[in-house]
Amino acid sequence: MLRPGGLTRARRLRPLRLRPRRPLGDGSIMASMQKRLQKELLALQNDPPPGMTLNEKSVQNSITQWIVDMEGAPGTLYEGEKFQLLFKFSSRYPFDSPQVMFTGENIPVHPHVYSNGHICLSILTEDWSPALSVQSVCLSIISMLSSCKEKRRPPDNSFYVRTCNKNPKKTKWWYHEPSEVSHGRCHLFGTGHHLATNTLARRLNTLSFFRTFCKLILVLIQDRFTVTTF
Repeated sequence: MLRPGGLTRARRLRPLRLRPRRPLGDGSIMASMQKRLQKELLALQNDPPPGMTLNEKSVQNSITQWIVDMEGAPGTLYEGEKFQLLFKFSSRYPFDSPQVMFTGENIPVHPHVYSNGHICLSILTEDWSPALSVQSVCLSIISMLSSCKEKRRPPDNSFYVRTCNKNPKKTKWWYHEPSEVSHGRCHLFGTGHHLATNTLARRLNTLSFFRTFCKLILVLIQDRFTVTTF
């Protein structure tokens, strides 16, 4: 609208009010998790990794806990042996890694597998990504067993089994081997000595240094205050 003098009347604009986005509720998170698990469950049934079979009975009551039957690959130290893998999924899956461990009567004897079934595998903890899946974990475990050159337990097996949490994800693993490539895919898995063992070793080294330091101080004090008699 033009005012006298040819001036245009400016229209007053109301400030735009932005409503905060509501966070996703527990129901939405659970629905997303279940949708993802249904998709992976179907993929595992239709196209399982070599030597892997989903135990159908394990998913009849709950979709958040699976058991996968596994057979050792031909030409490896575990050829013909049968194992079982237990998968447990939290409500934050796939952003939170699944809890994976060997279960049943036969636990493979391997440098990265403890006698209680816990597995030292970095993609189950710090190297986990939402882009990974149950099939990815299965392939990594197959690769880990197939590349084994000697059947033996981790050096800290007895101590770890006595002191560890039932949930292997509660363990602070230490990985110190470089990446290894197998079956055309790169999997990082370390020898995984339990952190408690390494902490104990560091404390013992510190104690030994402290004792040596105290002895040196005593020698210096004695030398300083020794009275020479003629």
